[in-house]
Amino acid sequence: MCIKARQRGISLIELIMFIVIVSVALAGILLVMNVTTKSSSDPLVRKQALAIAESLLEEVALMPFTYCDPDDLNAASAVSATVGGSGCNSTVEAFGPESAFIEQVTDETRYDVATPFDNVNDYDGFSMAVGAIHDITDTDIGLAGYSATVAVAESPLLAVAAADALLITVTVTGPDGVPIVVDGMRTRYAPKLP
Repeated sequence: MCIKARQRGISLIELIMFIVIVSVALAGILLVMNVTTKSSSDPLVRKQALAIAESLLEEVALMPFTYCDPDDLNAASAVSATVGGSGCNSTVEAFGPESAFIEQVTDETRYDVATPFDNVNDYDGFSMAVGAIHDITDTDIGLAGYSATVAVAESPLLAVAAADALLITVTVTGPDGVPIVVDGMRTRYAPKLP
């Protein structure tokens, strides 16, 4: 009486082939997960840099844009960047913050309560170094690794003359070294001409 033995289970060669195939597939999946995890913080860094840039752009764009320094008596009514007549009483607005020499006060800064930036032009050339991102009250907001710069330049806009329109460019660089650039336009819409 002969009993045929049936084969049960798998052979050693089949087991080795299964291990090799699963190992290659698992290595591929882990490689993809490693790349994804490694760059998953990039969107957060970029989103934070964009939030800083938009906030700074909004702060600059909300400032007055007048022919005269906003401290000048004729700032609200001047129709030209001249002293006397229908222009400024004493101080024509210039690009960059006013210095102590011009106004006989302390230099304007973004953070000074007594002499803060008070015009869009004052922000031209303003920068915050790496790790020095502060709010308008000069409080560190805890964003190490970020830096920001602001540039303001005259730029024509359709039917608006270059002297009456400003291009505001805010550049924020995050810890990844990739700059985020946000632009905005600000036009002179006051005073109302007769």
